[in-house]
Amino acid sequence: MSARKDQLAANLAAVEERIAAACAAAGRAREEVTLIVVTKTYPASDVRHLAELGVTDVAENRDQEAAPKAAECADLGLNWHFVGQLQTNKVRSVVRYASRVHSVDRPRLVDALSAAAAKEGREIGCLLQVALEGGPEDSPLLSGRGGVAPGAVEELAAAVDAAPFLRLDGVMAVAPLTGPWAGRPRPAFDRLARIASDLRASRPAAAMVSAGMSSDLEEAVAAGATHVRIGTAVLGVRPGLG
Repeated sequence: MSARKDQLAANLAAVEERIAAACAAAGRAREEVTLIVVTKTYPASDVRHLAELGVTDVAENRDQEAAPKAAECADLGLNWHFVGQLQTNKVRSVVRYASRVHSVDRPRLVDALSAAAAKEGREIGCLLQVALEGGPEDSPLLSGRGGVAPGAVEELAAAVDAAPFLRLDGVMAVAPLTGPWAGRPRPAFDRLARIASDLRASRPAAAMVSAGMSSDLEEAVAAGATHVRIGTAVLGVRPGLG
């Protein structure tokens, strides 16, 4: 095994240990949480190593990087997730490789995804990205990180329900950097869990809760996350992004 693959194997083992411990502490089965490795800024060779090490789900947040990387790794049979803010002019490219988009946050994007998925003949799973910066009260989006206000989740969910070739899979959020829960991921993720529960009440299949990254996966698992998006803890500290 190469030195890089050895390093990735050790990092994966450490992350696996953290997820398993978090599940045990929360009284959950380890199988309830899926690891998605966020491979942004890292080369296709790392994706290949990860696949050889048993990783099945990878994520990217910029189409200009993701599209060629996914094409280069098409033989691996991986599930590709798109987790970044998505502009409508990138949608046609994204639906060619991503099985799920975690950042659905506006009706115009729903329309664009549906049209592109229809042209490709692919069903795309959609997660509604919820903005949690506003704290306990429903409020407008307060940051540039994307997301729909909690009070608008039902309306956006209905738009996905009505869109051909789209499937509503659940919700996603990023721990807020501003607002009353800045630096307090657990109450933010608890809020997401309540929103997810409300969504499942009328849509039982929309059971995914995508939350938690390298710094806060334990809080996300404790709050009920079904998918954690881990980059740095697996791949290492990234170079600065422009």
